[in-house]
This record gives sequence, structure tokens and C-alpha cells, in this order.
Amino acid sequence: LLLLLLLLLALLTMVTRAKVFRRCELARVLQRNGLEGYRGYSLANWLCMAFYESTFDTAAQNIKADGSADYGIFQISSRLWCTDDRSPSDNRCRMACRDLLSSNITDDIICAKRIVRNPQGMNGW
Repeated sequence: LLLLLLLLLALLTMVTRAKVFRRCELARVLQRNGLEGYRGYSLANWLCMAFYESTFDTAAQNIKADGSADYGIFQISSRLWCTDDRSPSDNRCRMACRDLLSSNITDDIICAKRIVRNPQGMNGW
């Protein structure tokens, strides 16, 4: 039983571990999740933004002077889009910021789509 629990814990750790994507690998994931052409932004726009914000690292975090922080591959702000224990948030993506730090970037993509639906588009970053 103990061995089974340890194995399960190891598998969960592997699933949630952060990841640094390679450019083409990330491009495939973004395309598969509908970001190519989403709200007029090309796949190149999304890749450029992810590289500039996090160098494709899902574990990237940046603490701001106001106490808020940016999280994940797209550096999504805790002030508006997700909630953490650090600062108040509007939590417009209805998610915990820590969820943006795993190798599974599906939730990051869903939130990024929410962000670009605003009038500011990608300037929301």
C-alpha cells in the first residue's frame, strides 16, 4: 500500500511539474488549442509574447512592487486575472494563479483567450 501511494505521488508530481517548452513544441500546443488567428493574432504573435514574457517557461513568476505577481508562460497578472495569497484580485479568469505554473498550459490558454477578448487585446499584457 505504501509503495502504491509513493508511486501515485510520483506520478502526480510528474504531471504538475513545470516545463520549458521548445519553440516548435509550443507552437503545436498553441495551434491545437485554437490560438492561431484567435481574435486576429497569429501564432507568431502568441509565440513572441510567450517568449518575451517567460522564455517559454511555465514556472516563470514575477513579483511586482505593488504586491501582485505575474504567473506562467504568458505571465498572467494576479491583479486582474487569477487569485493568489499575495494580493487582492478581480480573478476574471476564475482560477488560482498557482494553476498557471504547471506543464499543462490549457488553463493558461483559456485565460489568455479571455484576456484578448477585452478591447485592449494583447495590449492587456
